[in-house]
Parts: sequence; C-alpha cells; structure tokens
Amino acid sequence: MPPARATRRAVTDENADAGTQRMTRAKAAAIETTSAGEPPKKALTTKRSTTAPTNNATGTRKRTALGDVSNVGKKEPADEGKKDALGKPTIAKAAKPAGVTKQPARSNSTRTALGQKTTNTASSELKRPASGSGVGGNVTKKRNTSAIKPTKEEDEEDLENAPPATNGAKAVNAEKKTTATKTTAAPKIEEHFDEDEYPALEDVIRDAKDLDAEDMDDPLMVAEYVHEIFDYMKQLEISTMPNPDYMDNQGELEWKMRGILVDWLLEVHTRFRLLPETLFLAVNIIDRFLSSKVVQLDRLQLVGVTAMFIASKYEEVLSPHVQNFVHVADDGFSESEILSAERFVLAALDYDLSYPNPMNFLRRISKADNYDIQTRTLGKYLLEIGCVDHRFLKYPPSQVAAAAMYLARLALDRGEWDATLSKYAGYTEQEIMPVFKLMVDYLHAPVQHDAFFRKYASKKFLKASIVLRQWAKKWAPKYLDNVQSYPSSGKTPRS
Repeated sequence: MPPARATRRAVTDENADAGTQRMTRAKAAAIETTSAGEPPKKALTTKRSTTAPTNNATGTRKRTALGDVSNVGKKEPADEGKKDALGKPTIAKAAKPAGVTKQPARSNSTRTALGQKTTNTASSELKRPASGSGVGGNVTKKRNTSAIKPTKEEDEEDLENAPPATNGAKAVNAEKKTTATKTTAAPKIEEHFDEDEYPALEDVIRDAKDLDAEDMDDPLMVAEYVHEIFDYMKQLEISTMPNPDYMDNQGELEWKMRGILVDWLLEVHTRFRLLPETLFLAVNIIDRFLSSKVVQLDRLQLVGVTAMFIASKYEEVLSPHVQNFVHVADDGFSESEILSAERFVLAALDYDLSYPNPMNFLRRISKADNYDIQTRTLGKYLLEIGCVDHRFLKYPPSQVAAAAMYLARLALDRGEWDATLSKYAGYTEQEIMPVFKLMVDYLHAPVQHDAFFRKYASKKFLKASIVLRQWAKKWAPKYLDNVQSYPSSGKTPRS
C-alpha cells in the first residue's frame, strides 16, 4: 500500500511538472526507492501538490477552492474583525439607546440642571418604601456606569452635576459677568484703617460687664458654658460659608437672578409665617449648593423651593407640606421633582445643615442692649439685607449681625459701641466698618427688592425699611465716599 500511494503522488507531480519529464521520471524512480522508509518526504510532496498550478480538471478545482477558502477567506474575516473592533463604539451606541436618547431628552425638557437626579429617582420610585440612602446608592451606580459611556455624555453630565470646571469658555463668561457686575454695582467701598492704630478686641473687652453672671440661676440660659457655645459657632460659621465668587462658574446665572430668587423666597416665607432662622438657612443652602453645582436658569426656582422646604423641616415645629410648595411655585414643578431635588441637594451638601444662624448672634448682642425691641427689629431688617445682597457672602454671619446691631443703634441714637457690646458681639467698631458701609450703601440706593421692602414697611416690623432708608438718605454722605445721587423712584412711602 505505501508504494502505491507514492506512485500516485508521483503521477500528480508529473502532471504538475509537465515541462520537464526527464526530471520527473528520475524523481519518480528516487521516490519509489525511498518513499517506503522516509515518511517526511510525503509532506514535501503534498506541499508541492498544493502549490502546484491548476492543470487538472477535478482535483485542482477542489484544491483551488480550498486554497481560496483557507487563504482569502481567512484574510477577509480578519479585516472585518478589525473593522468591527474599530467601529465597535458606533455599534455600542446603537445598542444602548438608553444612554444616548436620555441625554437629548434631558436637553429638550427645559429642566436640565437637576434633571440628572430626577431621572435617577424616577427609576427608583418603584422602591419608594426604601430609605433615602438607597436612592443615593442608585445614583452612585449610575454615575459609575456613565463613566464607561462615550466622552460626549460625560461632558454633558459634567455640565449638569459635576463641580464647575474652569475651561476657557467659562473663563470668558466669568470675565463678562465680573465686568457686568462691576458696571452695575454700587460704588466701591474701600477699607481705610490699620490694625495698629486701633486697640484689639482683647484690650477693649477688659472693661466689659459680665452679664451672664445674672443668669446663673436660670438653667435655660446655660450661663456656665454659653461662651463655649458661641466660640464653637464662630468656628463653625467659617466651614459653612459659601464661595463668594461662585457666580463666575455659573453659565446662565447672574447675581441679579439670585436677588430676585431670594426676594421671592422672602414673600413665600412671609406667606407661610415661618421663623427667621428658616429663611437664613434656606439662603445658605442655596449659596452652598450653587458653589458646588452648575445650575441652569430654568432650574433655579426649583433649587430655591427645595432649599426652603429643607430649611422648614429643619427649623420649624410644623413645616408646610410639599404640596404647599408646589402650589406656591404655580405648579411649575411636581411633587416628585421637589422630593428628588431634595435628595440631590442634601447629597451635594453631604447632609451638613449645621449652619450657625445669624439670628443667634443678633440675640446674643441684644443681651448687651437690654433686649431693646426696636433696635432688634431694625437689626432683623439689616440682617436680611445680607440675604438679598450677594456682597455680604464674604463676611461671616457673626460679623453681619454685629454690623446690623451697630447700624440699628446708630440710626436710633442709642449711644456708642462700648466694651460690653464689643464683648458680646465679638467685634470692635473698626472691624464692623466694612459691613456697616455695605449696609449704608444698600439703603442709600433705590429699592431693588420690592417684597423685602414691603415686608418691613408694615407696622408689624415698626416700618424698619422706611426709617432706615430715610436715615441713609440723610447720613450716607458722611460714611461713604463718592456717594451717587440717585433719582427718586417713587417707591418709598412717606410713612
């Protein structure tokens, strides 16, 4: 049997090498003698047969067909595999409509700043009985999976939820906004005092009276450790201060829009008859949230409503229902949107609502003023100026409260800022001057926030806004440099 196979292969070799028959006969004779004992030459002959030209009819067709399949067919799928590997992102986009179609839906929905959170919570509303931490877990999963998606979707999520990036476009917008605010803002107030010329607080309060000794018998006044409480609050107020320049990172917002929002929240606050602490906490939540997140214009009111809702649940004994806030917003937002925004805002603030309220500092200073109701009412109005005017963001609440009491006493001619007031305020007269001048400048300018002015023009608040504006109109040139003469707007009532 092996010699017969060798002869057949030799015949095929003869057909393949038809041009040189003498050489093939010699090869055939050599193969007949050696093929029985040398199997490696079978592989050589098969290689020659596979590489031989196609002269036969049937056998060569099969071999050329196999050659075509083995050679060309293998190259083409390899090329196609490379193309598929290169084109895989396009196929992945087509196969993942949830990641691609959700983003345009958010951009077309006219509510996109908090839309990321609302879409996450919409899917988690099936798990409504679960706690808020479970919702937060779902949100983090979505963020982890979104990191695998293409870069376009990451950029859009960064614009909505990520901390504000400092790229070239936003730097240009920041320059435009800073120039706009410089042109529209009030005259610049400069600080002209040296620390060496004036005594320090420790030197001033040496002659102060100890009013806490009178309350040693009252356990509600906690006179034993009230100093430690306010020392801790002054440390805490630094960590809860927002970025005073956060509007430079906002693409669609301006400082004027923040003032309009807070003025509207003042009206909501008055309608619900909430505590003063609720308003200050709500404004602090708004500023701290806008310092860390970029919000679009059509979602700014939702941020304000949500902040007031959170603050009312934190400060009030009986807070308004979420449906009341939906009604106040003219049904612009649904109940589920406010609740999902609440979770998103709290997560952005790391659930830290330990804000030292300026009303606490005002009451502390009022102790040294014999709890004069008229002075403290004017001080409340001046404190809320720090809410509506963004220029007060760079000052801590304790300093704003001290300046409010200082200006209220000055307008009512209650005497000098003595050592006892400096002790309980924590600031000397010279340290109060920068904030004091900002307040006088706001009072001297025309009325910008109507709801705020009307609130304190009522008899309930002793017409504080009217009294202080009349005082500022008379005494502003004494305390301010380069005072502008504003035309009468006709909004200030005569009393």
